[in-house]
Amino acid sequence: MSFKLAVLPGDGIGPEVTGEALKLLKAIVEKDSDLEVEIEQYDIGGASIDKFDTPLQEETLADCQAADAILLGAVGGPKWDELPVHKRPEHALLSLRKQGELFANLRPARVYPALVDSSPLKNEIARDADLLIVRELTGGLYFALPRGIEGQGAKRRGFNTLSYTALEVERITEVAVNAARARSGRLTSVDKANVLECSKVWRETVLDTVPDDIELNHLYVDNAAMQLIRDPSQFDVMVTTNMFGDILSDAASQITGSIGLLPSASLGEGTLGMYEPVHGSAPDIAGEEKANPLATILSLAMMFRYSFEEPKWANVIEEAVENTVNRGCRTADMYHPEGEYLSTSEMGQEVLNELEKLEADGGN
Repeated sequence: MSFKLAVLPGDGIGPEVTGEALKLLKAIVEKDSDLEVEIEQYDIGGASIDKFDTPLQEETLADCQAADAILLGAVGGPKWDELPVHKRPEHALLSLRKQGELFANLRPARVYPALVDSSPLKNEIARDADLLIVRELTGGLYFALPRGIEGQGAKRRGFNTLSYTALEVERITEVAVNAARARSGRLTSVDKANVLECSKVWRETVLDTVPDDIELNHLYVDNAAMQLIRDPSQFDVMVTTNMFGDILSDAASQITGSIGLLPSASLGEGTLGMYEPVHGSAPDIAGEEKANPLATILSLAMMFRYSFEEPKWANVIEEAVENTVNRGCRTADMYHPEGEYLSTSEMGQEVLNELEKLEADGGN
C-alpha cells in the first residue's frame, strides 16, 4: 500500500520530536515490503512566518489536504505572541483542522504501571487510569462567529460565540460511540447544560444519538474536572466540546505523569488524519535534546491504526514504547528516582531498539 505523508515539524521542540518518529517510520517501511510512504516536509507556524510572512502557505494547505496523513510537531512561541490572531502560529493549526474538516480529536491518556510514581496523584488513584477523550475540534468558541475586540478604554471588550448545531454534536458523538464500543462500552458526555443553552442542545442531541448498547452518563464540566482528579479510573471514553476538551485533556495528561507521553489523532469523515503530540513547542528547551519524543512516536502509532489501517504496526510501536519505559528509560520530564535521563535522540533510539527486538521475536 502506498501513502502520502505531510510532515510539519513546526517550532521549538517540534523538529526534534518529529525527527525521532520519522526514524521509526523509515525503519518500518524498510521492513515491510508491502508498505510505501512518500514523505514531504513543510514549514508551518512560526517557522513559516519567518520565511513567508504567513503561518500557513496556501500551497502547504493544499498539499496537506491531498495527503493521506499529516504528522505535526508543535507550533508557537513567545517570539510571535504579539502578532494579530490571524497571523500567529496557532492560526495555522486551526486552519488545518477547519479546512481539513478534522472535527474529531482523539486523546488517549493511560498510566503505565512503570510510571505510576510519576503521577502527582496517589498510586492507588492513578494506577488504573486508562481513558480516551474525544474532543470536538472545529466548532464552539474557537471558531463560531461573531468574535472580536471592540471599543476603547473602560468600554473596550472582547467577545466570542459559543455555538453548536445538532449535526455537529451528532457526528462527534458517533465517533465517541464507536470508540466506546471498541473499549468497554462506557461513555461520559461533558457539558454545562445547567447554565448554557448551547450545552442544552449538546446534551439533548447526545441523548438522541447514543444507542442502547452504550452505557451513557452526563457530567457538568466543573464536576468532570473534579472527578478526573478524584478517580480517573471511573472514565473510559469522554466526549465534549472544543474548549472543554482542550482543558480536560491537559488535566488528564498530568495524571499520566507527563504531557510528553500523550499522543493525539484528529480525524474527519474523509481519509485524512492529522497526528500530533498534545504538548506544545516548549521553546525554553528547544535544541537542548531534552524533549520527550514518546508522545510523537505514539502519535505515529495512531497514524498506522487510523490512516494507514495497519494495526499490526500500531501495536508494535505501542509495545516498543511500553517496553522502553519498563526498562527504566526516562527523559527529563519523567520522574526517575535515580535521576538518569536520556536525551531526545537516545530515547528515540531505545524505542527503535525495542521495535527491532519485537520484530526479531516475530512481533507481539
